[in-house]
Parts: sequence; structure tokens; C-alpha cells
Amino acid sequence: MTVVPSQTPGPEADGAATVPAARAAAPAGAGTDPGSASASVSRKFLARATLVTASLSIAGSLLGLVRDQSLARLFGAGSDTDAFLVAWTVPELAATLLIEDGLALVLIPAFSLALARRARGAPGDPVRALVAATLPRLCLAFAAVAALVAGTAPYVVQVLAPGLPDPRLAVDCTRLTAISLLAFGLAGYCSAALRAHRRFFAPAAIYVAYNTGIVAAMFLLGGRWGVRSAAVGVAVGGCLMVAVQLPSLWRQLTSPAPAADGPGAGSGVEERPMRLALVAAVLLFALCRQSQVLVERFLASSLPSGAISHLNYAQKVAQIPMTLSLMVCTVTFPVVARALADGDTERARSRVERDLVLASCVVLLGMSAVIACAPQMIELLFQRGAFTADDTVATADVMRVYALGLLGQTLVGALVRSYFSAGRPSWYPVGVMAAGIAVTSLIGAVTVRPWGVAGIAAANAFGITATAALLLAGLRTSRGAGPNSVTVRVRQVLAELSRPVLATIAATVAGAFVASRLQSPVAGLAAGCLTVTAVFVLLAWALGAQGFPSALRSVRTVKRRLTHGRFR
Repeated sequence: MTVVPSQTPGPEADGAATVPAARAAAPAGAGTDPGSASASVSRKFLARATLVTASLSIAGSLLGLVRDQSLARLFGAGSDTDAFLVAWTVPELAATLLIEDGLALVLIPAFSLALARRARGAPGDPVRALVAATLPRLCLAFAAVAALVAGTAPYVVQVLAPGLPDPRLAVDCTRLTAISLLAFGLAGYCSAALRAHRRFFAPAAIYVAYNTGIVAAMFLLGGRWGVRSAAVGVAVGGCLMVAVQLPSLWRQLTSPAPAADGPGAGSGVEERPMRLALVAAVLLFALCRQSQVLVERFLASSLPSGAISHLNYAQKVAQIPMTLSLMVCTVTFPVVARALADGDTERARSRVERDLVLASCVVLLGMSAVIACAPQMIELLFQRGAFTADDTVATADVMRVYALGLLGQTLVGALVRSYFSAGRPSWYPVGVMAAGIAVTSLIGAVTVRPWGVAGIAAANAFGITATAALLLAGLRTSRGAGPNSVTVRVRQVLAELSRPVLATIAATVAGAFVASRLQSPVAGLAAGCLTVTAVFVLLAWALGAQGFPSALRSVRTVKRRLTHGRFR
């Protein structure tokens, strides 16, 4: 696949790649031969952008682990942390709606279309017009929602966790974290606009800033305010997410618009205003997806103290492979959106299919390591201070069950981009996600009493896997996503996914056996992860999983560029 950027901005220190102007002016679909020079430039751009995004995302994830370790060390896994985590449900929901799945799915196609119209000589500046038409209204909406949550905090807590014995601490934390709703909205807007402009450094750095704010607040204020300091940190971290992106976005919006591709070229791109139906469909999907957390904490609030905390710690660790696996999709989503804006559906389909297989290979490898080495991971990460050995056992057991749904989580995150990349409303993902949540809720309600938190985790894994299967099936034709949208060859994708799945089973069994033979958690984790990696890579390669050649090509490209100092 080749990338046809809409413009040729000057190089920045944010790690984004640029493509020469001659390439930008090429017709859609031209030069798609993988051996051509233009295709090589495209691969370099994706490799560079993916490296930047993955590196900063890993740093953010590591700081997220430091955040969770600090929370466990300072406040343990009891009623106080349960109260904070109930309040944290609101910012987590807002992060999905406003940063990850919500605004990004609406705004990236909108900005991609505006950039395409600008490059083809549309009158005025479509990008600045889009910002002027959307940003002020969204700011008012974000501020109103933040004030509403703060004012109705007692009712919010009652709905989220009616089983809490003393909700007052959760109410205080909810009012503090409500401030983050405005900040998250602005951060999500900046992130979507920058990624559509092929700028990935600042958007990838937001979780580094966010987790830094939380950790600093806990250690500076924890002795005086207790777990409320973590809620203050959420608000501070949200403001830092905006601060790290504003300079780069300001440069993009104030830089002169590039010259048009040719006289009258602007008429070749359809002008589609952002419809209310599209915004509603995207936000409802994101709300349904994030309501998994609401269901889990609602059910866990009736269990003994610490159940919500155990589930939270297990999720935060287990989700790291999923987060890393979606980095490729994060980088290529603007590419797919721009391809559809140019009418090149074949290029978009090819990119989506390769991304699905590559992301699945990454998450399955991580899933194997999580399941095989769960006790060692949790002991090393959390077992200190107020976090006891019993907490380690309970959290590791839950994490193993929760990890069974990681492939489904990754596929849902990757597939939903295909439905909304054309910038048109699609209600099929909303219906499928709602059905998945209904399945999760029903199974969780039945299994929570006999199996406790493990039953909730099992319900989550089953529900999200069923959702992923239905989303994949819906991409066989354009009915689900609308005209000029991405379709996927489902049978070929399933055949490719079956190979790394088989490798995952063997790698998990081998890794768990090796890890359990060693007494030291450090040695057990190291030996288990090495065994998982060796068995998974060898079997996946032997079975012919296509994600590995793509991954190795990317690694070779990155290594070559690092060797020649071209990532500076």
C-alpha cells in the first residue's frame, strides 16, 4: 500500500514523516507497486510514525504501571481504593469517548477530508473552517458535562456502585475527577487533528503526561489527602495532556496552506459536513464499549472489599499487549481515512486486512505471556507495602481469565475504525456492541456469585469476543459501513488468524510450565517470557502466519534508519 499525503509540511521534531511534493500530486492509486520508490517512502513513513507512537505508548504504559504500583503501595487494595476506582470510572469512560474511540473516529475522517479539499484547491481553508465550526461548541459541551457530573456526584456513585458501604469518599473523588472531562475533550480534539495532519509525537505523549500528573499528586498529597490525591492527579494529568499538544497543533493551524494540486482540483472531493448522526453513532458505540467497565464494577461492588481493586490491577496489566497491538492501527487510521476520501477503497481494504493480522499476532504473543506468567508479573509489580500475597494470588487468577478476551478487544478496536473511516454514520457497530454488553451483563450476573471476580472477567472475555466476531462478519459487504467504505475478505482473514492462535496455545502451555518450575519470581518471569516468545515465534513462522513477514520488514526498516541516524 502507498500513502498519498495531502500536503508536504516542513519537518518537525515530533517524529512525523513527510513525503515529497511530487508524490503528493500523484493520482490516487498510482505507484502502488511494492517495489517502487514511492512505496518504499510510504513504508518508511509508517515505520517512523509507528516507532514514535509505540515508543511513547510504551513509556506511557510503563508510567501507568508505576501509577498502579504507587496506588497499591500507598493505599493497598481495600475500601479506599475501591472508592477511588469507582470515581475513576468517569474519567475512564471519558477517555474512551473523547480520546480513543469517540472523537478520533469522528474527527480524523473529517480532518482528512478537509485536508484533501485543501490540497485540491477548495476556496478558503477547509481545515481552519472545520476548527472554527466545531471547537467552540465542543468546549461548551465538555464544560457543561463536567459541571453536571460534579453536581450530581452522589447519584453517579449510587448508580455506578450501589453496593459500596460508605460512598462519601467515592463522591469526593468523583467531584475532583470531573474536572478532567473538559481536559480530556480538548486533548482528544487536539490528538485527532494532529494525527490527521500526520503528526504523531504529541498525541502519543499524552499518557506520559497524564500518568506523570497522577503519580506526582499521589506522592505529594497522599499523606495529607489520602486516596483523594489520586483523584486530584487525574485532573492535573488531564490538563497536562492538553498542554503537550497545543504547541504542535498551533503550528499546524497557523502555517500557510500548501499550494493546490491543480486548477479547479477542489471539485474532485465531495464536501461532507460532520453530521449529527455520525457523532451520535460513534459516541454511542464508545459508550457501549466502555460500559463493560460499568458492568464489571457494578457487579463487583456486591463482592467483598478489594474485589474492584483486584479486577482493576488485573485489567491494567493485561491490557498492555492490547494497547501495543493497536499502535499500528492508530498510525494507519488516518491513512485509511485519506484513501477513502480519495476514493481508493482497494488501498484501504489492503491496509485494514494487513493491520488486523499484524495486530492479532502482537496481542496473541502478549496474551500468552500474561496467562503463562501472571503470578510472577503481579508479585513483581505490586506485592509490596499494603498489597499482600493474598492480593497477588487473587489478582493473578483474575488476570488469567481476563486475558482470554484480549484478542477480541484488539479486533474490536481495529475493526471499528473501518466502519467510521469514510466519515459516514453506521449503526451496525452500535447494535453489535450493545448486544455484546447484554451478553456480558447476563453472563456476569449468573457467574458473579459462584465464581466471584473471575466470573466477571469470564463474562467480559466472552462478550467482547462475540462482538469482535460480529464486527468482522459485518465487513463482508459495505452494508454495515455504507458506500465507499472498507470491506474485508473475512475467510482469508480468519484463515490467517488461525495460525497465530494455534501458536498461542502451545506457547502458553510451555511458558506456564517453565515459569512454575522456578521459585524466584524474577527468574520465573524471565524464563517464562523467553519460552513463550521462542515457541510462539517458531510455531507462527512454521505455520506461515503472514503478520511476521510484515513485522520483520518494519523492524528491518526501523533498524536501517536507526543505523543511519535518520530518526533524529
